[in-house]
Amino acid sequence: MTHYLDFEKPLAEIEGKAAELRAMAESSGNEVNTESEASALDQKAGDLLTELYGKLTPWQKCQVARHPERPNCRDYIETLFTEFTPLAGDRAFGEDLAVMGGLARFDDKPVVIIGHEKGSDTQSRIDHNFGMARPEGYRKAVRLMDMADRFNLPVITIVDTMGAYPGKGAEERGQSEAIARSTEKCLQIGVPLVSVVIGEGGSGGAVAFATADKLAMLEHSVYSVISPEGCASILWKNAEKMREAAEALRLTAQDLYALGVTDQIIKEPLGGAHRAPESAIESVRNAISGMLKDLDGKDRKQLVADRRKRFLDLGSRGLAA
Repeated sequence: MTHYLDFEKPLAEIEGKAAELRAMAESSGNEVNTESEASALDQKAGDLLTELYGKLTPWQKCQVARHPERPNCRDYIETLFTEFTPLAGDRAFGEDLAVMGGLARFDDKPVVIIGHEKGSDTQSRIDHNFGMARPEGYRKAVRLMDMADRFNLPVITIVDTMGAYPGKGAEERGQSEAIARSTEKCLQIGVPLVSVVIGEGGSGGAVAFATADKLAMLEHSVYSVISPEGCASILWKNAEKMREAAEALRLTAQDLYALGVTDQIIKEPLGGAHRAPESAIESVRNAISGMLKDLDGKDRKQLVADRRKRFLDLGSRGLAA
């Protein structure tokens, strides 16, 4: 059953009616010919979908980025990579299921893959802590990046988190230090590092994986220092002001491309990645291949120097505009 977002309610009614007509025809043994009416409704739904997704507000893009049926990190790993060998633990405290990582092959070349995993149903979301990593998750990422650097393997990161886990235990185990170390490691490794935001890129929890040579974002993904709800709670003391906060944060892929934060916007299927996951994942494959190709042939010193310059110059495009 398709999950519809609040702004998609008119669409839900039309698609629901088309489905009812087809179910009626099927149950009556095709005695009632309703296909022409259903097809007309399909056309109407398609036109409405185009209209809705052609003028999404920043807050609506946040909703699409959080869609529960949107492909998650595991979907991308299982489809895009072969011979994936997961590696667990930070060798200091324990394993963090919010972060998936390990060795794999991409386009038949060995790589290290690291990503946030939110889960796909209630139990798996609880198991993976809704993609909110604890310190051990970021320390695991540092361990994997060290290994990639040692064996000269490109690193691919998949970002999809509302932010690092803010719980008491995480803070006691050094959450902010772990995020800072992961971000620092991103800047230090002498191998290509490319990143894709597939849904939410929230706060330092996302920056710790996305401090990359090249960053791509799916068309309806978001990337921000804080969630709209959190921003609204701080600025207006009212989380219901999230729509205004989303506008002010300039968190959409389109805004961030204009500012020079992201290098590429990956087009999504009409209606979002959740409506055609295979197509969305294939588009991400092409983007990753292109980014790695752009970095091919650069030596270690040049990669590190260019990456550091990228972040020192960050925002200059938007300021110049």
